[in-house]
Amino acid sequence: MAKRAQAKQLFTASDVGKFCQVDLKTIHNWADRGEIRYFRTPGRHLRFRRVDVLEFLRKYGYPVPDVLRQGGPKVHVIDQDGSAARGLDKLLDDGVDVSGFSDPVDALIAMGGQAPDVAVIEPADGELGGLALIEKLRGGDETRHVRIVVYTRQADIREQALAAGASAFVLKPDLGRLGEAIGALLDD
Repeated sequence: MAKRAQAKQLFTASDVGKFCQVDLKTIHNWADRGEIRYFRTPGRHLRFRRVDVLEFLRKYGYPVPDVLRQGGPKVHVIDQDGSAARGLDKLLDDGVDVSGFSDPVDALIAMGGQAPDVAVIEPADGELGGLALIEKLRGGDETRHVRIVVYTRQADIREQALAAGASAFVLKPDLGRLGEAIGALLDD
């Protein structure tokens, strides 16, 4: 398997302006108003992290440019038996990097290195069960942009999951529907 190019992680105000088809002053205004997270270099230039640009573009309905997709989209699957991750690895396009986790703590640790574009969560009991995990992901600066799909046999928690911040809800064992939901979220 060929190694993929590392995705660009930092962008200038000009880059973001091109993505949104607006001028540089608009980007500075959005940054000053807190619409998009940024930091300043020692030379006082604005820089934007990839995850923050993705969050901004998705929040306001802008298309995601190819340069933000470099390295291929990443999907983390948190399920108890690992079957969903194995199935998705065969179902999704070759360019999608699927990682499976049976332990939510392991998944969160992996997300600290580089957050995925989509997280598939099978709700479980415990402190980091499905709904609590969704809230933790939504509350973290590094993970708030992650699209979350709840994949479960528990049809009765649909409304709770969506209210907690899930982007989609799919009933097990419909792996085909799960693949469609992930594909739609990656194309957003």
